[in-house]
Amino acid sequence: LVEDHKIVREGLRQLMERCPDIQVVGEAADGREAVKMAGEIKPDVVVMDVRMPHLNGIEATRIISNQYPGIKVLILSAYDDDSYVFPLFEAGASGYLLKTASGEELAKAIRSVYGGETALSPHIGAKLVKQLNSRQVYQMENMPEGLTAREMEVLRAAAYGHANKSIAAELGISVQTVQVHLRNIFSKLQVRSRSEAVACAIQNGWITLEEKHE
Repeated sequence: LVEDHKIVREGLRQLMERCPDIQVVGEAADGREAVKMAGEIKPDVVVMDVRMPHLNGIEATRIISNQYPGIKVLILSAYDDDSYVFPLFEAGASGYLLKTASGEELAKAIRSVYGGETALSPHIGAKLVKQLNSRQVYQMENMPEGLTAREMEVLRAAAYGHANKSIAAELGISVQTVQVHLRNIFSKLQVRSRSEAVACAIQNGWITLEEKHE
């Protein structure tokens, strides 16, 4: 269980302990701790919050999914913003449940992702269907070609202040490729700098920096 509010974490544990087939093997209060514990405990499923200190749920999900592909990540969040939902699935999440769900729905979702299925709150499912029916997710009016998922990963990392070398290492690509992505981003958004590109993405709700804490 990864949740920065202790009282919520305790409540989730109590709910899950009622299920004979589910065992809570660890608890983390932030994304950084979640990544560390995932490597040590190797749980079948991580139930992940999104907005947390030190390392947010998006980045923690991406790291866990890349380093430990056998671990399924189920998002449990109070937020259904596009700026959370789409990046989380791009990061490797196997399911997304809103905190309005019942304990029974959470248990069912855990079983589903453990079994290799996708678990979604109805509202989240509707968002994903709409996304699949759209040719471009990150696109504004009068914008001939939208940003790709990879371009958004680069832009999001740039928004967090990462240098090109750091972005390249994080995404497993070359520095030159990062530079190409940035040039394409600037061209598509018709901006001249990183700060203008980031401001544009935030204005359109593609990036949310509130969950990023030092």
